[in-house]
Amino acid sequence: MNKVFIILLLFVFTINVNAQSGIAGNSEIIQDEKIDQLLNKHLKVNEIANTIPGFRINIFFQSGNNSKTGAMQCKTLFNAKYPDIEAYVVYEEPNFKVKIGDFRTRMEARGFVQQIKTEFPDAFVILDQINFPKISE
Repeated sequence: MNKVFIILLLFVFTINVNAQSGIAGNSEIIQDEKIDQLLNKHLKVNEIANTIPGFRINIFFQSGNNSKTGAMQCKTLFNAKYPDIEAYVVYEEPNFKVKIGDFRTRMEARGFVQQIKTEFPDAFVILDQINFPKISE
């Protein structure tokens, strides 16, 4: 019974494939010219923008008189321990912040937080614009 059913299924699929492969010819796409204009505008915007949505880890934020100095010291300390991960000092009024990494996924960022939690206990994941991943040759 199973063999007959399988042979019957193969026969039905073969007929279906042959019927679809008989359709040949050229297709013409008719669309509004505004779609092309919108696509070109999108391409120009993406040429200018060099970031994408992603995640970073905030390891320092502070406001006050010595906040910039503290941020620079934190970045130097981080770079000494993790030279392969990029660190960014950012001023977002009224705080100086140190953000690290260019993580595509929250899970990847959380994994790195677990690695640095002993040295940077206040580290937490944030949604941010990140740099494009580097392509290695």
